[in-house]
Amino acid sequence: MICMNLLEQMKKYTFMVADTGDFERIQVYQPKDATTNPTLILRAAKLPAYQNIIQEVKANFTDASLDDKMDQLLVRFGMEILQVVPGRVSTEIDAELSFNIEDSVTRARKIIDLYKKNGVPTDRVLIKIAATWEGIQSAKILETEGIHCNLTLVFNLPQAVACAEARVKLISPFVGRITDWYKNSLGSDWSAITMSGPNDPGVQSVKAIYNYLKHHDFKTEIMGASFRNIEQITALAGCDLLTISPELLEELQNTQGEVKEQISFLAAKNMTIDPIKVDEKSFRELMNDDPMATEKLAEGIRNFKKDIDLLAELLDS
Repeated sequence: MICMNLLEQMKKYTFMVADTGDFERIQVYQPKDATTNPTLILRAAKLPAYQNIIQEVKANFTDASLDDKMDQLLVRFGMEILQVVPGRVSTEIDAELSFNIEDSVTRARKIIDLYKKNGVPTDRVLIKIAATWEGIQSAKILETEGIHCNLTLVFNLPQAVACAEARVKLISPFVGRITDWYKNSLGSDWSAITMSGPNDPGVQSVKAIYNYLKHHDFKTEIMGASFRNIEQITALAGCDLLTISPELLEELQNTQGEVKEQISFLAAKNMTIDPIKVDEKSFRELMNDDPMATEKLAEGIRNFKKDIDLLAELLDS
């Protein structure tokens, strides 16, 4: 009897996505798609193997604005990634625009145009936007234009429902950052034994989002993100997609064991889940009532802004 590793077994239930800007490592694990963010691009941009890309952008766009150079860099990495994945790449707009609908839409259109000029079809790119109310409304506009979006930094059900009602193509509910918050909040009351695997608060959040959207027939794809360990990953077998770091992909590949489906469309359809309506007023109220989601969303935006600034320094040096 041939025993498959955890990665191969996960692929039977869920599309695997590589969460990295290091495109040389991606092809080893044969993921469907790949995601990037400013932190991941910054990490890759500092590696010796990718200095040529930095130098190329600096040399070819000497008279361009810093924002234009940044977009060229992000698209350049995205194009390289698309050489090694058969599906899509997620490219994030500047986190500085997370509360500005008009500028977010303009920036997203610009990034898509850059991809088009380089021969990349629009359907192979997801524009990644933070799931603020303004970010969700930006994505709603872009989706009507055929520009598909990945709403990131999703930490609770109201965010997910607002995205689904806006007909966003894909959302990235975070697992590990939710778990981090509860660990810090509970302190000595945190139990790694009773709050791991299917009982992990981050895992439970993604399951609740998955079950709600499937039960109510929303077409938005759910892609679990921000994993801290492989137990969180296997506890979400059956989710539409999971975006995973190369380190955890490697651990899955090197680990033997059995993976069973944990969530499914049919199971969600058979549940009793009351609908909720999320307009701007209720969205802001529900976010305000959820300190975890509020804090982690704000922290995520701040951190992405910092890394964009560090990337800008690389391009401007």
